[in-house]
Amino acid sequence: MIAPAFSSCSILLLAGGRGQRMGGQDKGLINWQGRPLIEWLHDVVRPLTDELLVSCNRNQSRYAMYADRLIADEVEGFPGPLAGICAGLAAAHNRWMLVLPCDTPLIDRPLLQSLYSTATETPDRPLMLRCGDHWEPLFSIIPTNLRGQIEACWHGGERSPQRVLLQLGAVELGIQPGDPRLANLNTPALLEMAKASTGTSC
Repeated sequence: MIAPAFSSCSILLLAGGRGQRMGGQDKGLINWQGRPLIEWLHDVVRPLTDELLVSCNRNQSRYAMYADRLIADEVEGFPGPLAGICAGLAAAHNRWMLVLPCDTPLIDRPLLQSLYSTATETPDRPLMLRCGDHWEPLFSIIPTNLRGQIEACWHGGERSPQRVLLQLGAVELGIQPGDPRLANLNTPALLEMAKASTGTSC
């Protein structure tokens, strides 16, 4: 077996949302350029990890081929990405967990390598991308030993991944505003635009 490129790092793909901007469709399974959005992410991250997790709350039979394990939120009603992160931390076996949203098919390995390399320099603190003035909490690497603190925030009523990670002393990896790799194709209009151009602002 070939060793994963990212040692001791699980990867969580978040595909458990309600898909409100897509009219309730399951975003990860929407086709873009002939393939489901989740497949684009899978092809990039599969060689990087020995533990690929997909957070999904429906269509599990269709997501199964893209994960080593599927996870679901503990509570019903699509409570948001922090619920998926909590479930991922409960399932992950590695020292770190890389979090990515399912609707960013333009993400590439060099950016993920930069995330991983930076995270290992500050191994006990979470890392978030920062795009200009905007934090990107769904592009993050979280030490799994922070699980208890993150769950405590969740049970205390917090629902913002960004606020939780900043509270835990998150460090940043800055990238330029407008980097097309962070394009969220989370509305029908953005999907159509991306067919013609990848220059979408983050």
